[in-house]
This record gives sequence, structure tokens and C-alpha cells, in this order.
Amino acid sequence: VQLQASGGGLVQAGGSLRLSCAASERTFSTSFMAWFRQAPGKEREFVAGIRWRDSNTAYADSVKGRFTISRDNAKITVYLQMNSLKLEDTAVYYCAGGSVGYGSEPRLYDSWGQGTQVTVSS
Repeated sequence: VQLQASGGGLVQAGGSLRLSCAASERTFSTSFMAWFRQAPGKEREFVAGIRWRDSNTAYADSVKGRFTISRDNAKITVYLQMNSLKLEDTAVYYCAGGSVGYGSEPRLYDSWGQGTQVTVSS
């Protein structure tokens, strides 16, 4: 499956952005979808995950209460609504898909989007 991420940009601290991740098809590799991010000089980290069949979700502690992951079955698209953005949210955001689970380990996912840059300014 191919994943296409979009929606990144430049936003002031406290602002909002919505990222989208469109999948080319519904397969076992979209059973679990997630967003990761990677800041310069840092490892890729889990942000949020969703189980497609029932929209069960999981979040990193750093984004709980600010970010919301959701999915649109008809569009085969996963969204990440990001509110109350902070400077430390600046990173390249990647969407990922897998058939095992929405855990925080990148190795669980076998499909990755190309990344979209999110920059939060003061």
C-alpha cells in the first residue's frame, strides 16, 4: 500500500494544523495506522495510532489532550488534528501502516508515507 502524507506547514505556537495520510487501498497493511515524527538529531518517535476496524486510539504522553487521530473509511485517509501546538512539536511527521498493532515501535509498520514538515514558531 502507498501512503501519501500532506498538510504540514508553518504555524505559530498555540495554533493548529491537520495532517492527512491517504492510502492507495484498504489492505491488511492499513489495519493499524499511526503517525510518527522526527526532529533534527532525534530518533523517530511515536505520536498517535489508530486501529482501523473500531477507531481505537493511542497517544504519546507528550500530545495527549492536544492531538487527535481519526480515520475516514470512505476516503481511506487518516488524519492528525494538532491543536495547541508547541515549539517542540516541530518535526517531520510520517504516517505509517501495519497489520500487527499500533505500537510505538517503527518496526511494527511496513508502509510509510514520505513525511510532511511541521514547523512551529514563537
